[in-house]
Amino acid sequence: MDGLNCIFNRRSIRKYLKKPVEFDKIAVILKAASKAPSAGNLQDYRFIVLTDKGVIRHVADHCTEQYWIAQAPVIIVVCADTDRTEAYYGLRGQRLYSIQNAAAAMQNMLLAAYDLGLGSCWIGSFEEEYLSDALSIPDNIRPQGIITLGYADGDPIEREEVDLNTMVYFNKCGNPIENMNALLREYNKEIEKIVTLPEPIVDNAFERLKETVKKTYHKAKNNLKNKNSSRNIKKNN
Repeated sequence: MDGLNCIFNRRSIRKYLKKPVEFDKIAVILKAASKAPSAGNLQDYRFIVLTDKGVIRHVADHCTEQYWIAQAPVIIVVCADTDRTEAYYGLRGQRLYSIQNAAAAMQNMLLAAYDLGLGSCWIGSFEEEYLSDALSIPDNIRPQGIITLGYADGDPIEREEVDLNTMVYFNKCGNPIENMNALLREYNKEIEKIVTLPEPIVDNAFERLKETVKKTYHKAKNNLKNKNSSRNIKKNN
């Protein structure tokens, strides 16, 4: 698995081909889920794999009008053994840690599915009581989410991404880095912002961007030169 490729390119898939998913791929996805971190390594997540089309249709009918779910060849209901986390961590374990643990497992499943050439989607809106009754889930096991799996029917719509500058702060909340796009070398995003400004400001902004690019280039060049020098010294020794 190329981890960063999966993280950057995975998308939610809501339309599936009428093609069964190989069970060995489902097994790998479940294995990936079981490797997720959990509070105290309790591994309190539980997984119910649904392949029966009738059962999947009934579940889709109780997911707040998300009827497309019925197309998926496989859905996996991710649950948490809340008694287990509460026994170790009290009410915080039941109300928070069990949710975090299940969420980590679900993210692993999405990434593993993408790596295996499958489409997937995280479903968080569903009728919990119906799901528990329909799938004979005991009171101490609480459904946390649903993952749909299948082969994608077409390409997903590109999602609009929120600027990283609005999410990241340094040392204290509300203290952002001056230019995250330059730091990540995503200069095309910086250019898109610049061209919408008045002409005099555009000229100044481009000059500043050119300086940033130049500094980044020289820094990378010097780092490479130092690395090569170190290699040569080691080789001669």
